[in-house]
Amino acid sequence: MALSLAASPCPNDTFVFHALVHGLVSGAPEVDMTFADVDVTNRAAERGEFDLVKVSYAALPWLMDKYHLLPCGGALGRGCGPLVLTRGEDRWADGDLRGATVAVPGDRTTAYLLFRLWTGWRAPARIAVVPFHEIMPGVATGQFDAGLVIHEARFTYPQYGLHSLVDLGEWWEKDTGLPIPLGAILARKGTVDPREATDWIRTSVSMAWANPDASRDFVLEHAQEMDLDVVRQHIELYVNEYTLDLGADGLAAADALLERAAAVGVIPLIEPLAV
Repeated sequence: MALSLAASPCPNDTFVFHALVHGLVSGAPEVDMTFADVDVTNRAAERGEFDLVKVSYAALPWLMDKYHLLPCGGALGRGCGPLVLTRGEDRWADGDLRGATVAVPGDRTTAYLLFRLWTGWRAPARIAVVPFHEIMPGVATGQFDAGLVIHEARFTYPQYGLHSLVDLGEWWEKDTGLPIPLGAILARKGTVDPREATDWIRTSVSMAWANPDASRDFVLEHAQEMDLDVVRQHIELYVNEYTLDLGADGLAAADALLERAAAVGVIPLIEPLAV
């Protein structure tokens, strides 16, 4: 039977998994891929619905009983953090969002966890969990006072006339010196051998780098942002050395995020991560 894989339709994920999904990785099984926003995959993983799944690092406390963390295929990096966007009104210029309604892409996303650590006691009046593609239009029309965005929104938010209130990645890196742990790849226990899955995914990443044109049609077919330059920037930013190997810095970044969040009671405390 085919292994089930769930990830986002974003260019970094389709680029990474193209070779694996299309049967180009020698020795790998057939893979049936499902595309969904990360909030959906976080919840599906909690129910154990997929064999391989891309989730937020922030969701790991609810998932590690069912899954192994893989040391590859995910999204970590520098200069790639979530942004908090507004229409540029003076009332939010100091970063104090008390009284605001803020749209976020999921309540167990790394972006939202970083946002909660950043706001601290200045928490917004209301959080609205909405699909990622609805956030920037909603802020632009005044439906929301601010929006927490990820992915290609880093490159496209000026098109909506929006202003970046804070780059949470810059804030995190300045405070910790560590990369930003965004998305992790998990393998379901008892179903997928994590060492084999690591080999398949690393091979898929290496094949994508060796022949980037091979995945072009697959990437563009699923990209929500079709501008070729944006797609290129997206892949270059999110597919990096940490995609091939988390390494000590990657694990340290994930542990730091989870430990800080647990210390302020935002998530349950878990053991240090291992791969």
